[in-house]
Amino acid sequence: MKRIGKLMFVLLALILVISACGGNSGKNGSNTDSVSSSGNQATGSEVPKNDSKEKITNLNVLIFGDGNTVKDLPIIQDAVNAHIKDLINVKVNMTIISPGDYVQKTNLLLSGNEQVDLMIVSPFFGYYSQVARGQLQPLDELIDQHGPDIKSVLGEDYLNTSRVNGKIYGVVPMKDMASGAGLTMRKDLVDKYGIDVTKIKSLEDMTAVFKVIKENEPGIIPLISGATGASMLYFNKWYDDLGDGLGVLPNFDNGMKVVNLFETTEYAEQLKLMREWYNKGYIGKDAATTKEVHLDVVKAGRAFSYFGPTKVGKVEQESNSTGRPMVGAEYLAPASTTSSVLSFMWAVPLNAKTPEKSMKLLNLMYKDKDLINLLSWGVEGTHYVKISDNVINYPEGITAANNPYAMGTKWQFGNSFSAYTLNGSDPDIFKKLEEFNKSAIKSKALGFSFDNSQVKTEIAAVTNVMNTYKNALEAGLLDPADKLPEYISKLKEAGIDKIIEEKQKQLDEWVKFN
Repeated sequence: MKRIGKLMFVLLALILVISACGGNSGKNGSNTDSVSSSGNQATGSEVPKNDSKEKITNLNVLIFGDGNTVKDLPIIQDAVNAHIKDLINVKVNMTIISPGDYVQKTNLLLSGNEQVDLMIVSPFFGYYSQVARGQLQPLDELIDQHGPDIKSVLGEDYLNTSRVNGKIYGVVPMKDMASGAGLTMRKDLVDKYGIDVTKIKSLEDMTAVFKVIKENEPGIIPLISGATGASMLYFNKWYDDLGDGLGVLPNFDNGMKVVNLFETTEYAEQLKLMREWYNKGYIGKDAATTKEVHLDVVKAGRAFSYFGPTKVGKVEQESNSTGRPMVGAEYLAPASTTSSVLSFMWAVPLNAKTPEKSMKLLNLMYKDKDLINLLSWGVEGTHYVKISDNVINYPEGITAANNPYAMGTKWQFGNSFSAYTLNGSDPDIFKKLEEFNKSAIKSKALGFSFDNSQVKTEIAAVTNVMNTYKNALEAGLLDPADKLPEYISKLKEAGIDKIIEEKQKQLDEWVKFN
């Protein structure tokens, strides 16, 4: 009797599956009423319907973000699945991993046999090591066959940037692809002392500004570091750092000759200026060691300015973060390097069960505006309401503080330039970002990535030396007159010349094929 019962259960299940496949073909699922059905696509073309009767494919997707602010992820997941079922016959299971846990958790997943079909990778998270270990799949053929909109949106330059040994392993989101350098300042003090920010075109131009603040605002530090734990000159990239800064390409060209940054005249002059500022009290005494977040220091009213990257909308972003109106002065023009483009990418792990389906899903993120906005903003009517075609606001009772789908990493979802803008933000922000990308200087080494496997011992030794000298020199704590030669000597003893030689050799080889 037990066997008969089991047999009847199996037959009933088969009947239900057959009936579901036959009765719902070509139609949206019941949850599609919560998703916009405008059919407006990022590329202007129609997303093809999936007419196949094949079994639905389950994909595990890892998302980079803060799970504490994305409480409604299950709701978005259901809406996404209802939207994509008839497009690519896929059902996704999305897992969000916080920045602090991302490296550890993804390393465990990639080294095990867990199914992971699509995930964010980054040079900061070990992208090149993951490629070397064979944990990521080469994507060239998959993109050619299933990623036409990825190719259309990114173009060859950005698509090829992630190549390792001639193959693509990561696909970058369409976001700001370049970075300049600027000084971000409190607007109230700029206005109070009539500071003309348009005249700040170099580091030297800032000296007079800091003098005014130091003499008139006791208790306020004129300049602090713009990144926790980073050196004062961290953002001062007048060169392509070629991945790690151990051998750089001055002015993003230099005839493709790699040089030691710390031996350049420009670096020596900048250290002299930092020393001058430090001695005059323009730089905080703990600038080389503080762990305080710069935004918090400005918010508390204890600092006037900090260095940082520049891009469209950056000042507005900083004003929101500090709770104070801020203004900016750009002193280094934006440039695209491999490092700036490859900050984050999508990859298909070796553990992916159906790589072609992973690529089809990824391609939708560059094509399907409805999907992009679902992932970026949530469900219309629940997490946002539309004011116009491309401008949204929070529904009544929902704010930035209590939003149950506060996805702070919207830039990761493919073509983020197709996302809506929040009311109060610049409605043309994405058009401006697109122009920003186009106008940026492109490094002659854009797409080159350094394989440091042959010089790991030297890199470890050089890093130890840098940890002793770099931050202290660049914050002005040490006198470069005697400490810079000492620093350079220690770097050479540790093997920096061998690293530069290996990098030059690889760059020369890369030039032959690019």
